[in-house]
Amino acid sequence: MVRRAHRCDVQPVMVEPPCSEALFSEGSTLDLFNKAARYKRADDLKDSGLYPYFRPIAESCGGTRVQIGGRELVMAGSNNYLGLTHDVRVMAAARDAVDRYGTGCTGSRFLNGTLDIHERMEERLAAFLKKDACITSGTGYQTNVGTIATLAGKSDVIFGDRDNHASIIDGARLAFARHLKYRHNDMEDLERLLETTEIVPGGGRFIVTDGVFSMLGDLAPVPEIVALAKKYGARTMVDDAHAVGVVGPNGRGTAEHFGCLDDVDLIIGTFSKSFACLGGFVAGPRKVIDYVRHTSRSVIFSASMTPGSVATVLACLDVIEAEPERREKLWDNVAYMKKGFEALGFEVIDGGSPILSIVIGEDVTTMEFNKLLFEQGVFVNPVLHPAAPPGMSLLRTSYMATHTREDLDEVLRAFKNVAEQLRIVR
Repeated sequence: MVRRAHRCDVQPVMVEPPCSEALFSEGSTLDLFNKAARYKRADDLKDSGLYPYFRPIAESCGGTRVQIGGRELVMAGSNNYLGLTHDVRVMAAARDAVDRYGTGCTGSRFLNGTLDIHERMEERLAAFLKKDACITSGTGYQTNVGTIATLAGKSDVIFGDRDNHASIIDGARLAFARHLKYRHNDMEDLERLLETTEIVPGGGRFIVTDGVFSMLGDLAPVPEIVALAKKYGARTMVDDAHAVGVVGPNGRGTAEHFGCLDDVDLIIGTFSKSFACLGGFVAGPRKVIDYVRHTSRSVIFSASMTPGSVATVLACLDVIEAEPERREKLWDNVAYMKKGFEALGFEVIDGGSPILSIVIGEDVTTMEFNKLLFEQGVFVNPVLHPAAPPGMSLLRTSYMATHTREDLDEVLRAFKNVAEQLRIVR
């Protein structure tokens, strides 16, 4: 006879919640989490008091100043180049869209997540960039990954600048194509690769570059890239995340700046810089964009841009097209800061974008400089190797059309004071 267990016969098993150390298997080489246990760089920076990342902003005061830890700082480390995040017209457009469509689309563009304003925005962007068509994704990162992985197959070869953004590199990794890197902005090296790389039957060449490189702020030599593409039968894609809206006579980016907008096949962009919100796009020939629309995982398997972001982009486009004086003010501010930094004796990397990189040198000195700037009320971004060349760690500063002369002078004073405090001889 089998005795049935009563509730009182079954004793509960008490499981202690694991402490963080229990997540790792000491001495084991098989535990997936061991790499996390060995990672010490962030903790070392925190222990030294030099940790500069993930600082929570409590309030943004017009975009040019922020509140962090109860202190007000001049924001000189943002990509809000046109200062449109706090433009009353832009904010009103976002609020109106939320009132009409709600806060989100709760689905991908492929199925239930396409609104009429998505299509209106894409038509406006394509017309603005002088391209046939455009399709958007949730972020600029997703757009690069989805576009490259969709267009480049195992028979193709991707030729990419060594300093390309991580999203381009990751897109190339996800593609089954071969990925060759040429030295930064080195057209002789690019031509060497194009000339010596064998392409299998049915394959193609795909040259992919940033338009403005995000750390140093320098521009890609787009005319030379286009010329090589024509010579070797390659297609071109320019990621103009830091250029659309600000670079070029009408803000159409690096290709317009160099007078070769019609010669670049695909333009990638993001809305997290000059367009004051979140999302990304690719613009180009209609058949290519339609192919990406129906085959890109970033489009099909990712939620669509929120109504507020779409309306924000449309409102920003209105401002970009109607107010060229914003770009003029931005470039005035950049020129003023370059002159000011050079007068203080700093080495300034000015590549023709709203980004001015100030070379400090050693990593530790750069982090100390950044910490002291923060204490003096200035927010910038430290850039260390490998994002910067060895021995050339720098402070990446970036400017907005809405920065006042008072803001800019405060930044220059802080740099001067910290240089004197650290006894950096210039």
